[in-house]
Amino acid sequence: MTRVTIESIAGLPLISAGDDLAALIAHGATAAEITFEAGDVLVITSKIVSKAEGRRVDLRTVTPSARAIELAAQTDKDPREVELVLRESAEVSRMRRGAILVRHKLGFTSANAGIDRSNVGADGEDWVLLLPADPDDSAQRIRESLRALTGVGVGVILSDTHGRPHRRGNVGVAIGVAGITAWLDLRGTPDLFGRTLQHTDIGLADEIAAAADLLSGQAAEGLPVTLVRGLNPPESDGRAADLYRPPDTDLYR
Repeated sequence: MTRVTIESIAGLPLISAGDDLAALIAHGATAAEITFEAGDVLVITSKIVSKAEGRRVDLRTVTPSARAIELAAQTDKDPREVELVLRESAEVSRMRRGAILVRHKLGFTSANAGIDRSNVGADGEDWVLLLPADPDDSAQRIRESLRALTGVGVGVILSDTHGRPHRRGNVGVAIGVAGITAWLDLRGTPDLFGRTLQHTDIGLADEIAAAADLLSGQAAEGLPVTLVRGLNPPESDGRAADLYRPPDTDLYR
């Protein structure tokens, strides 16, 4: 029987720029009497990675462009924040009041380029948080540091919360992956009755991120690191970028 467990690593401090996340996670695991094992996957919210990497921005330092001012008027948003959305984006896909749907420079589509004001800090309303500049690289560096500290090469996923076309509610998705397969292509393999699968591929890293999001939450939970054990996903050099649909095949673009 396969048994999968999902457990938060509690007790991490509030993260600031320059903090060593791997060391803090390893210390938290030791304090909780958790020993990492081969096949484990750590899901880390991208928010604490952004904080550690100094991705907080003071909006008072941002001068909006004419384009940002135009879009801000159409969407009823702060033009300074819209300026950051444009800087982080490759193109604008859709707009409505309160939201700008963009194709992020990293390759995925999201609202407001993933820029967030929640849980950014207690020092005022003028601070926002950008996503990590290179989440796959961030995940790989955390994985390597944890291996050096613990002797175990756990898989690492950096998660963010995204909406979905035609469905309500945000879910956790993978925007950074290291050490595991992010995308499983089962096309050409047989189903239970021997029929060859034609269209089945699985966003494995997204599924793990969504499971971890049940514990890490999206509000005041304060549990940004989750240990998923028992899945034992294939170890590989997979990246979250493997999950992003090419623009010419994206029906919702």
